[in-house]
Amino acid sequence: MPRAKNPRTNPSTNKQVITMPEATSVPQVRKNGGSSNPTPIDLEIQIRKRAYELYEERGRTPGNENEDWLRAEREVRARDNQQQSA
Repeated sequence: MPRAKNPRTNPSTNKQVITMPEATSVPQVRKNGGSSNPTPIDLEIQIRKRAYELYEERGRTPGNENEDWLRAEREVRARDNQQQSA
């Protein structure tokens, strides 16, 4: 009777892949009529989108998620502060 084959681990198939959730998966809050201040959820969506853009610009290579997020956060908050002071 033939023996069952044990699956061999292939190092190239064991790479961890991290995917960022789509911005549409974050619940959105409707803004009140004339409010120009973005809500925290709006800021998070913008940061998430920008972090993903940075990830794509790097060629979608994993390992810099925190740096991408922090850079995106700085850029989005700076842009938001400029818009509020204008």
